[in-house]
Amino acid sequence: MEISRGIIENPWKVLVYGPEGIGKTTFAAHFPKPLFIDTEGGTARLDVARLPAPSSWEYLMQEIDFVIKEKPCETLVIDTADWAEKLCIKSVCDKQGVDNIESFGYGKGYVVLANEFGKLLNKLNDVIEAGINVVLTAHSIIKKFEQPDEMGAYDRYELKLERKTAPLVKEWADMILFATYQTYIVEDSKTKSKKATGGKRIMHTTHNPCWDAKNRSGLDDTLDFDFNEISYLFAKTPKLDSKNSTIRLDIPKEKPKADTDPIDLSLEPTLEPQIVEGDMIPSIDYTSEEYEGLIPEVIQLMEENMINADTLKTAVADAGIVPVTTPFTAYPEDWQRGDLVANWDEWMKRINDIPF
Repeated sequence: MEISRGIIENPWKVLVYGPEGIGKTTFAAHFPKPLFIDTEGGTARLDVARLPAPSSWEYLMQEIDFVIKEKPCETLVIDTADWAEKLCIKSVCDKQGVDNIESFGYGKGYVVLANEFGKLLNKLNDVIEAGINVVLTAHSIIKKFEQPDEMGAYDRYELKLERKTAPLVKEWADMILFATYQTYIVEDSKTKSKKATGGKRIMHTTHNPCWDAKNRSGLDDTLDFDFNEISYLFAKTPKLDSKNSTIRLDIPKEKPKADTDPIDLSLEPTLEPQIVEGDMIPSIDYTSEEYEGLIPEVIQLMEENMINADTLKTAVADAGIVPVTTPFTAYPEDWQRGDLVANWDEWMKRINDIPF
């Protein structure tokens, strides 16, 4: 056994939650080189890098796989976790052929949901292993809370997630920031009436009976809701060595001095661009009549994987479902969601086995 000690500079797993419109998306946009998976369209007015809005849970998971493989950013932002959970719920229900999560029976649906959503958190751990920070944004909701060992109940802010999903997300995060408005209650000395005033945006970084928050960096309990308050924590972006799982920091090397005088590029001959003939990948028009009848979730997955109509029809026919000549308009929507989309990984394996 080898014993080690010292601080390990891993990428950050951050959860930012609060009421709608407080600026969670704008706050996340200030993290180092962010790339957004925008599940609810909150980045429309921001000049940020974003992947296509996922129309299905399966497509969302494919986007995370893309980030793990290509490493196109320093921070991956999923905006928001509660809208991602809606995609997860829809996928779980489609697979079981039920209308809603309650149809599973008492409490069973939420267990299945937690297991499926846990797969997302596991993939996000792989993003961390790739040396990329992960930020989840989420909405807050006020719920009545009653402690088992105390008399009475009180209101507290909680994540707008299902009861078995929320604890998983909170345990997963290294840092939980609760954004809210700082208000004061003022009493009129004459009328004795009370009113709220203030409205400054702040964030809480430590736990309170009225909200969940945490940090492992000794932050003040309350800070301005401004990324500059925590930017120093992201001054260096660590990267993991995939060979030995140790941390390495990319330190810029000093530019070597030239041994000779610089070359005058103006004296170099100008090269004309050359056109190299080769195999061209034909573009696929998924808006054509040939694809009419397919639901948007299927179209998005086909487009991501460059699957054309003939290939999909061949795979479906090989599975013995319908003849290859069957038009997409005859594919039931429920079957598309409950089988094609819900089991897309299995269909991709079948498609890859098709001889060409």
